[in-house]
Amino acid sequence: MSAEAKLSRRAFASTLAMLALPQTRALAQGFAGLSSDAGDYAQVTPGRTFSFPADHAPHPDFRIEWWYLTANLVDSAGAAYGVQWTLFRQALQPGPQRQGWANQQIWMAHAAATRADTHRFSQTFARGGVGQAGVDIRPFRAWIDVWEMHGSARSDPDTIAPLTLSAAAKDFSYDLQLDANRPLVLQGDHGYSKKSEHEQASYYYSQPFFKAAGRLTIDSKPIEVAGQAWMDREWSSEPLAADQTGWDWFALHLSSGDKLMLYRMRRKDGGSYISGSFISAEAETRQLAPTDVSMTPKDTIEIEGQTLPVQWQIAIPSLKLAIQSVPLNPRAWMGTSVSYWEGPISFHGSHTGVGYLELTGY
Repeated sequence: MSAEAKLSRRAFASTLAMLALPQTRALAQGFAGLSSDAGDYAQVTPGRTFSFPADHAPHPDFRIEWWYLTANLVDSAGAAYGVQWTLFRQALQPGPQRQGWANQQIWMAHAAATRADTHRFSQTFARGGVGQAGVDIRPFRAWIDVWEMHGSARSDPDTIAPLTLSAAAKDFSYDLQLDANRPLVLQGDHGYSKKSEHEQASYYYSQPFFKAAGRLTIDSKPIEVAGQAWMDREWSSEPLAADQTGWDWFALHLSSGDKLMLYRMRRKDGGSYISGSFISAEAETRQLAPTDVSMTPKDTIEIEGQTLPVQWQIAIPSLKLAIQSVPLNPRAWMGTSVSYWEGPISFHGSHTGVGYLELTGY
């Protein structure tokens, strides 16, 4: 089943929980439970040894998880586009997995296509245990209904490539081929990604080196596109602290071939926790500490009563990096019960390139 609802990439748990709970405005507590006690679920701790392809599969003992991809694309005339594909899983209850309709997993996906003059999106839900959605690893396949991210017998688990990506809604669709010649990147401390000064964290790895090519269709008008894509994999049970309200997240493709991931977790008192990683073109990763990075909003836009910082200034003195970002479409907004902004950006200054920005909790 599908709906033209909107939801935040990492704030998905609120709306998923609404499938099983009365619809109330009790979503305010850090995305409806992402900061609540998770003692009965598996916990994120340092020192995990990642294994592929096993860790491409779901981790149902943890409360939340996602397979998330963004792509910065251009057509033959150089016009820019953005594409988004995300599959989310949330456990409604901890404990051994039950079969069939009694299964406690809820799945949700959303897809989006953006260009300078339009932003399109769609969303679909499924219940676990009945074959409507899931993730296989041999070969890799993540799906919900007819939306798919799937590999083949020749896909390499250490690059999670090649893949085919597809989604279709009433006013847009896309079919992309993804390939990569660099290994997966473990974010944070060997995959342990802290989200606050305390114990909040996730397991987090990425494939930021995808090359993408294929067809994007908007309003029944197909166009051939190509560019770069970034895939994130994250799972956790309590990624937000009780005093955190949301985050500002960047995934940047530098023209040099290097990559940069940054996030700022905002607190109710106006403070924040900043982290990220610099990834060289050869896939060598350097973790960035909060004191390494300055992230400053520079311009805002008003959408549905919300003030959103869609232009940013970022400085990392140790990398001699000082850039300003601008959105391809300032109105790349998706919001109903939980609202967020997400869309393609470009940046200039000491470095140039393209990427994606997400703003949640506003």
